Amino acid sequence: MKHPDKWRETIDPFSLPYRSFKPVEILGYPHAGNDVFHAKGVFEGKEVRAYIKAARQKGAAIENEVRILSQLHSAIYPAVIDHDLGGTPFSVTLELPGERLSAIVGDNAGMESMNYMEEYGAALAKLHRLSIRAETVKDRRFFHAPSEELLKAVRLEELREFFARPPLTAARCFCHGDFHYANILWDDHHISGILDFELAGYGDRDFDIAWALFRRPGQRFMKTEAEQTAFLRGYQQAAVCDLDAIRYYMAQCYVYFLEFSKNDKEYCEFIRNWVKKVL
Repeated sequence: MKHPDKWRETIDPFSLPYRSFKPVEILGYPHAGNDVFHAKGVFEGKEVRAYIKAARQKGAAIENEVRILSQLHSAIYPAVIDHDLGGTPFSVTLELPGERLSAIVGDNAGMESMNYMEEYGAALAKLHRLSIRAETVKDRRFFHAPSEELLKAVRLEELREFFARPPLTAARCFCHGDFHYANILWDDHHISGILDFELAGYGDRDFDIAWALFRRPGQRFMKTEAEQTAFLRGYQQAAVCDLDAIRYYMAQCYVYFLEFSKNDKEYCEFIRNWVKKVL
């Protein structure tokens, strides 16, 4: 997978106190909140490709991710081959095969994304059925209904009554926390990797689904009802969900993203049309 050249100042990845992995060459610098490096190195006497993730600030949940990945024994989850949680916490995981759906479908002119939606939804349902040791997910602003001030700022005051009626119950399960397209790899039309478990833990099932379903800026798929329906059909083949709660949380996420995507006219128009049609 092709990653960008260095785009900001980072920690020196060769300075970390490795125990079982020896970095040889940095191949790319994926965009991420932490310092992440695509690297070539040596592990158990063999040359491997891996990802080094180093905490960029306090509160980075690398320890949480290492603890969770240690319990997931499947080829689609990254294998942790080195880590250290003192000083600057970091982890090293083996590279998994595959590409992100954004690279596979391109501009999605022929709705190629429809070939992937059901498996995408089913994969999240299967993950939600996992029973592992994990903490409650950390609170995030997206979990909460937008304030009146925010609704006014994005000119959606008419949603005040809608957000005053949140889902009455929350189905609790193990959640990925960030199950969107950039964290899912595909190879030969099937999921080959599920990445980034920093935000994982026990939380609201329907919010986790909504977080996967709503469209991000620049995303050329998940733009249609047909795609969302296929995703949910895949999910419902393996587990149950609350469609009304999912739509509520999707609207909640869209309001927040509208706030910091003001310069993306196409995306803002998409959100407003989605709100008008769905709600």
